[in-house]
Amino acid sequence: MSRNLKELIRQMTLEEKAGLCSGADFWNTMGIERLGIPSVMMTDGPHGLRKQEGTADHLGLNKSVNAVCFPAACATASSFDVELMERMGQILGDECQAENVSMLLGPAVNIKRSPLCGRNFEYMSEDPYLTGKMASAYIRGVQSKGIGTSMKHFAANNQETDRMQISSEVSERAFREIYLPAFEEAVKKAQPKTVMCSYNKINGVFSSENKKLLTDILRDEWGFEGYVVSDWGAVNDRVKGLKAGLDLEMPGSGGYNTRKIIQAVENGELEEEILDRTVERILKVVFSYTDNRKAETVFDREKDHKAAADIETECAVLLENRGVLPLKKEQKVVYIGEFAKKPRYQGGGSSHINTDSVVSALETAVRKGRAVEYVKGFSSERDEMTEEELKQACEAAAGADAVVIFAGLPDSFESEGYDRNSMELPKCQNRLIEAVAEIQKNVVVVLHNGSPVETPWAESVNAILEMYLGGEGIGEASDRLLFGEANPGGRLAESFPYRLEDNPSYLNFPGDGRTVLYGEDIFVGYRYYDAKKVPVRWAFGHGLSYTEFSYSNMKLSSAEMKDGDILKVSIDVENIGKRPGSEVVQLYVSGKNSTVPRAVKELKGFAKVFLNPGEKKTVTMELCARDFAYYETKIHDWYTPSGTYEIQIGHASDEIREAAELTFTTDVLLPFTVDMTTTMGELMNHPKTAGKMMEYLEGISQGEEPKKEDGEVQLVTPEIIAQMPLKSFLSVIPGEAIEQMIVELNALCAEEGK
Repeated sequence: MSRNLKELIRQMTLEEKAGLCSGADFWNTMGIERLGIPSVMMTDGPHGLRKQEGTADHLGLNKSVNAVCFPAACATASSFDVELMERMGQILGDECQAENVSMLLGPAVNIKRSPLCGRNFEYMSEDPYLTGKMASAYIRGVQSKGIGTSMKHFAANNQETDRMQISSEVSERAFREIYLPAFEEAVKKAQPKTVMCSYNKINGVFSSENKKLLTDILRDEWGFEGYVVSDWGAVNDRVKGLKAGLDLEMPGSGGYNTRKIIQAVENGELEEEILDRTVERILKVVFSYTDNRKAETVFDREKDHKAAADIETECAVLLENRGVLPLKKEQKVVYIGEFAKKPRYQGGGSSHINTDSVVSALETAVRKGRAVEYVKGFSSERDEMTEEELKQACEAAAGADAVVIFAGLPDSFESEGYDRNSMELPKCQNRLIEAVAEIQKNVVVVLHNGSPVETPWAESVNAILEMYLGGEGIGEASDRLLFGEANPGGRLAESFPYRLEDNPSYLNFPGDGRTVLYGEDIFVGYRYYDAKKVPVRWAFGHGLSYTEFSYSNMKLSSAEMKDGDILKVSIDVENIGKRPGSEVVQLYVSGKNSTVPRAVKELKGFAKVFLNPGEKKTVTMELCARDFAYYETKIHDWYTPSGTYEIQIGHASDEIREAAELTFTTDVLLPFTVDMTTTMGELMNHPKTAGKMMEYLEGISQGEEPKKEDGEVQLVTPEIIAQMPLKSFLSVIPGEAIEQMIVELNALCAEEGK
């Protein structure tokens, strides 16, 4: 429906306009009945519908309507499947239409800086490229159904400890290369209806009143068209926030901040034009929902439950397998651990879904008539196990053909609102796994967790299957994968370090209560482990299958590339095993001669391909100059230096199968100013000054060489000279001559072109 929003705004009173900038209550926007402006509802996601009809809260404490719980982002990101992510978004969009919910608060795209972040289960990856692609797919899926999304938490919100006031102290380069790209990709490729600002400060400025973030970057640079909503209670100074670009405050403040806005307009502190523009953004999104309302949509919980189980089946990651999996139907199998009966399938906090359709692995096995015996072993809720329970577990294990131990983190170990204090599983679980592994060679561990855990028993067991927090269909998915009805196709979207101390943020996380230093800078996750050559338990991108894949015939569309070019990279992938399965082809870019610190390699492409035994397919991906770039703070922009780059294709970040080199050439030169502190090395390496410096050096070399006494060691080497600034030559070259040299060199640098 076409409507003139500016005319509608002109009909509003100042009080009405100010009121629209705050929520009517906990979940609903303000409406103006006399002008036909509706109040619409938004609700928590991202992996299900948390629509509260009674007492409202944002920590998942109070009950919500019965809904379907899909796998959390820790799981879905591990699918490396953008089509699957978009399909899940479409289902969630339909559910919102059926429940008259205008907006789903998600996806959550903050980077997994530390495995201890209590909300990591809700985030996707340690890698910004993967996060951006998966988030964009989710947004496209949900919004294709006329429902808005609210991408969160913008930005640098990577911990729960002191999240309301902590200042994330992060360099401009790390901010741009690690913490912003997922938001940027999603805004440019999917245009979420809203973006949710985070609680924290960024370098001392609250996100909710950060003009650089909310206006300069988000809107002016990336072209964001929707409105910015606060995280619930994130507003600090409401008027300052409006000026910075924060549009809607949620929940409402009981009229307090509305009065602040009115006063600011009346006393001239706030231009009414800013308020009008804010109201227009909000109305545009509100009407985009009402104009696309599909009241006839049916919420088919049974159908969506099946979809949740199917999606989780594609997300699980087979971490280890020394031959025991898949299990055979005739085997006598013992299930140990209460998670087999009461699976942990979601995290705690605002994303908590109310569902009564959870199906356990044990229930599924019984339903399918499998020869499975169950022994509790340990509690799923506490670090608790009696000696008798341990004895019973070991006795049952000794008489079995195979044992499956369902382990994981209890609900109380990870949740929104607080961070974990270690990467350890409950001690009773480690004790039981180690005891059973001593008497049974065919031990499988199935993990239920939202982020990496330490696995000191990994070499002692036969197989490890990572289910993450897989939604209400986790039990059915586990059964399919354990017994070979499906082939694991997930890959880790995060590295699993051997121990917490290996993580790059270890010395700085979570800060001193007021600030947290992002001291690892751009070296997050595999970028750090690769650069430092720190071994990990399982690398980013890792995941096994019940079949095998071969790579061959890698081709680049060109061995040379320049600004504006698109490079096509292709490779043949063949299933050389005996089972159908999916392979995730991962493309990494590695700079070979960078003059700035860079990651050893960075993910810049991936594709999931399904192959039957003996089937071969050609996978093609594209790269542009941005894929080779780093963020250069001298120009506050992306920059791709000329030089040699290696294109790598592999099964995981630590398992590269094929590689090819590429020469990149740019006509762009970084600004370069010469002064007394400029070094000889800088001058000799810069294309505009190198030639002139050779002329100067030739002139100097024609003078009288300094005398050297017999036996004297020549200490001045080319390496030392390269590090010497021009001022170091004042003792041998007249200062006036150096000053003239600087003038001439700067004139060369100011010339356009090379």
